[in-house]
Amino acid sequence: MGTSFANPAEKSTNRLGLRAWMERVLLECDRASAGFEADPVHDLRVALRRCRSLADGLMAMDPDPAWNDMKKAGKKLFQSLGDLRDMHVMQEWVEKLGDASDPVAVKLLNHIHAREAQCKEQAFQSLQQFDRKQWRQWSRSLPRRAARVRLGSIVFKHLALEKWAAAYDLHKRALRTRSQTALHELRIGIKRFRYTVENFLPQQHAAWGNDLKELQDLLGEVHDLDVLWATAVQVAAFPDIESRNRWRERLTADRSRRVDRYRSKMLGKESLWRMWRAELPSGPLLRSVAMARMRVWAGYLDPDFAHSQRVVRLALQLFDGLARAGLLGIGPHHDSRLILEAAAMLHDVGRAKRDKGHQRDSFKLIRDMAVPAGWTPREIGMAAAVARFHRGALPRSRSKALRSLELPDRKVATQLSAVLRLANRLDFRNGTQPTLHVETHNRVVTVHVPGYRALDRSAEEIAAARHLLETVLRRPVLVRAIRAPGSH
Repeated sequence: MGTSFANPAEKSTNRLGLRAWMERVLLECDRASAGFEADPVHDLRVALRRCRSLADGLMAMDPDPAWNDMKKAGKKLFQSLGDLRDMHVMQEWVEKLGDASDPVAVKLLNHIHAREAQCKEQAFQSLQQFDRKQWRQWSRSLPRRAARVRLGSIVFKHLALEKWAAAYDLHKRALRTRSQTALHELRIGIKRFRYTVENFLPQQHAAWGNDLKELQDLLGEVHDLDVLWATAVQVAAFPDIESRNRWRERLTADRSRRVDRYRSKMLGKESLWRMWRAELPSGPLLRSVAMARMRVWAGYLDPDFAHSQRVVRLALQLFDGLARAGLLGIGPHHDSRLILEAAAMLHDVGRAKRDKGHQRDSFKLIRDMAVPAGWTPREIGMAAAVARFHRGALPRSRSKALRSLELPDRKVATQLSAVLRLANRLDFRNGTQPTLHVETHNRVVTVHVPGYRALDRSAEEIAAARHLLETVLRRPVLVRAIRAPGSH
């Protein structure tokens, strides 16, 4: 259930970081266990909720399973405390709507007190099972991982956009169906959007926070009133038709006022939906922001991400040189260059699992990742297939990675794989920013690369890596050395 009763503890700590919130959970566990009174229970739920919502946002960037483990660890306790919190909130509503002489209020309060005793027992058991030692260990390790992404970063705006889009879809559904379930789901959607803004976008939270809290409270109170009515009917709290009609009329009036207030803020050209959307990524920027988010994700997984970033540079230079010569059959239905950039950036994420044969793991991780806003599943599938063939097996028509693509995409993916395959071998890992230059003459493609040595062992690997590019271009590809800038 939601509630409009503000809690000063939440306001005074809304800028704490993950470590402080996780430590606060342990403190509030001790306070709540003293008697499971309303305020300590609420404060513990606030701390648990903040930790779980932080984990929810950060695990979208960082695939470390510890985030999900932390969320699960607090889930049972959070839910059992939620049942108890529902009883506390329902009691507040009954006392507000009725008085000691009202038989409906008396019947409801008796039911609430009986359920409260059961909920306290369940909460006590859940608190006993809560692994505080493991939680304390996470409170040391997870904040270090979280610190790798700066608060207010553009990637968090991208995450907020996804939460906004999900909540807005629920808003449209709630207006269309007007059902209790749809309004309840809308409240959850707005709550997730609010938590993302609250946790990761301090500037936007300063501007939007009050409105987001009011909306969540309005819809929470609508849900409270719906649950209160259903409970009253369930326990047969009404001694006669007159009392039933009186309570029904009061609850309906209170509910309608809140729904009308929500509609006044969220409909029309000046709605908050439009205002929030205008502050989040859109247009051409959206795809580049999504790329930035994938870059963060890859940085957590790839043990040598500096290499992958150099490969991105080489792959794009090689692609641009071949494209200027008209040698790449670029498809009209997608941005082949951007797909190549993503594949080059993500090609080694499979090394997080193993080194040998990691290209297959990279393919699966990229294929199964949540499609970022601004991209399509088709494009992510192509990037995964391109990364799959950056080394090892050649992209034959019967390979699973290619068969997963639409027919027009298979040729493009093979071409991009050939570019990435050679670019990957042209990074000599010597600490310099690599640069290459492409020339075409008499049907021969020459790639000039600083640091290349024809008699070095790496030249054999480069010769093997250029084979696929020669096959797709149907012409020889030569690699030649050029003197690096500043060398003598």
